[in-house]
Amino acid sequence: MIVVTAANGNQGRLLIPKLVASGATVRACVRTEASGSLLRAAGVDEVVVGDMADPRILAQAMEGVDTVYHIGPTLHPKEREMGFAAVDAARVCGVRHFVLSSVLHAITTDLVQHEIKRDIEEHLLSSGIEFTILQPANYMLAHRLRPAFERGLFRLSWSLERYQSMVALDDVTDVVAAVLVDTKAHAGATYELVAPGRYTALDLADVIAGVVGRPIDVEQISCETFLKEFVGDVEKFPYEARVMRAISKRYSSHDFIGNPNVLTWLLGRPPTTYAQFVQMHYDEYRKSKAASS
Repeated sequence: MIVVTAANGNQGRLLIPKLVASGATVRACVRTEASGSLLRAAGVDEVVVGDMADPRILAQAMEGVDTVYHIGPTLHPKEREMGFAAVDAARVCGVRHFVLSSVLHAITTDLVQHEIKRDIEEHLLSSGIEFTILQPANYMLAHRLRPAFERGLFRLSWSLERYQSMVALDDVTDVVAAVLVDTKAHAGATYELVAPGRYTALDLADVIAGVVGRPIDVEQISCETFLKEFVGDVEKFPYEARVMRAISKRYSSHDFIGNPNVLTWLLGRPPTTYAQFVQMHYDEYRKSKAASS
């Protein structure tokens, strides 16, 4: 049996159908009964509902499973503690293989969430459990495309001249599914998951413009403006603000890049390019507009 934490999150919603289609026996961990109902309808064998910070819920989730895929809540102030607790519970329950969703360049400790994932990686390496660590680049994000499609505007809260590598979440979950159904082949591996290309914000806007067929303006907004739009009352979300400020600072002073060779090998095909990602979401956008008109 495979247990997936945060199973109804961004990764889980793409991953779970792939695991079910593969014939794997899956236990999904979610916070709410509503999410659990959705996953049962999707074919999940077992659902554990509760807070993964609760040791009792963790023990229930890990009991009797062979393999864990742990997805940490990036903007949760207790992500480190939850990751440590998941590894510890897996060890106590005799889990055979622990697959960790980490991040590209986890050693970049001036990024808050990277330092946390680096610490969880170290804890896993010291646990004695067989492991695989997956380190995806920044995800290609559909919500950043909406203003470009609607208003011809692409916005980022860091330097427009710095380069970044990205990866499609669908490609990442293809890799995760392959690893989870054949853990032996990936035992002891740490994989960087990066799509082709290195892009500044200006480059990304040019790609979008090529898809939509019109110029796209580029705007750098301040981190504080982004935070107000993202969380509203910043004072109520100090941890989230700390994470986002660190991201804006780092990405304004350094590139964030990787190499696509490993991802290409793992997929057995070329990874999704940013142009393909934009085209897919633009097609969906046009269909939704046509349906609503």
